[in-house]
Amino acid sequence: MNSRTRVLTSFEHVQPDVVPIDYFATPEIHAMLLMHFSINSDDQLRDLLDTDIRYVNPIYIGPKLETYSDGSFFDIWGVKKKPVPNEYGDYAEVISLPYKSWSTVEEAKKFRWPDPDWYDYSSIVDMCAKYPDRAIATGSFFVQDFINGVARGRGVEQTLIDIAMENPLLSYLVDKRHNFYMEMIERTLKEANGRIDLVLCGDDFGSQRGLLISPNSFDTLFMQKKKEFFEMVHHYGAKVVHHCCGSSVELWPRFIEIGMDALQTIQPTAEGMDPFMLKKQYGRQITLYGAIDVQGWLQHAACSEIEEYLRRLTHEVGKDGGLVCSPSHFLQPDIPLSNVICTYETLARLRGKKVLL
Repeated sequence: MNSRTRVLTSFEHVQPDVVPIDYFATPEIHAMLLMHFSINSDDQLRDLLDTDIRYVNPIYIGPKLETYSDGSFFDIWGVKKKPVPNEYGDYAEVISLPYKSWSTVEEAKKFRWPDPDWYDYSSIVDMCAKYPDRAIATGSFFVQDFINGVARGRGVEQTLIDIAMENPLLSYLVDKRHNFYMEMIERTLKEANGRIDLVLCGDDFGSQRGLLISPNSFDTLFMQKKKEFFEMVHHYGAKVVHHCCGSSVELWPRFIEIGMDALQTIQPTAEGMDPFMLKKQYGRQITLYGAIDVQGWLQHAACSEIEEYLRRLTHEVGKDGGLVCSPSHFLQPDIPLSNVICTYETLARLRGKKVLL
């Protein structure tokens, strides 16, 4: 099997030749890997790691997004962010809440919202042509992302209050995100003419111990929009990969009902998210995407532990398809580079491939 066939076979819950794999990393880890292998591009690294999926997105051509000498910048949603240092690197944190003071929909209507015309879709076919044998994905974890997306402009506390109160202003902001990404992703899929296999989207409904919102709030505020987006993606022959941090298992029957093909992230240390149990309960209904814990385990595991876990994961959870093996989130900068390399060397051996080093 080539990579594309492997991924699509696994998504159909049929045994592929080997378990498909993917790669997500913070800039710090990505830069260390490029330096370690003396290469200079994302494609070269993914080829070296022998991952099965490549990513394409339309090129931004919209109004200039302001950047400043202190590293701060505006995103397309009018939110200002700034890299904030931590012990191991930095992270782009929100430093403005442009929606915070609004109390009416009329105030929100005056804001400059992004337009799907701010992207050039014409190069998508050429982008896809670079990867004839790989599965191709578009989108990102920011697509839809109703709770986080609104909270970046309004604040987490106020957004959760808005959800609890079913504030009409929240509905307006959610509609803005939904309509924007419905059009942007549909135009991308149309341009690709069937060559895009996966669409990434996301929303963080879970905390470490359970849901952030009630199932009733999900049903009332978000479920129909998710269903509409998933149906649009399926219309173009692609599969949905939906990111959701934390413990989301209480919503999985709803996710399956509305057509979610894969849940990324499988975060093993979150309540109810053990991949071996999820496989037993939902393994024929939804693809598990992730399952290599980056919350603490990969930071401290011995290479022998990594090898043992990945062997069990690929053999048990990967049996009969329904698994894409990857980090549970972006590989974090506090993970030793040796453990990252051990992870992908082990996956290479398990897939009968040449070991990296």
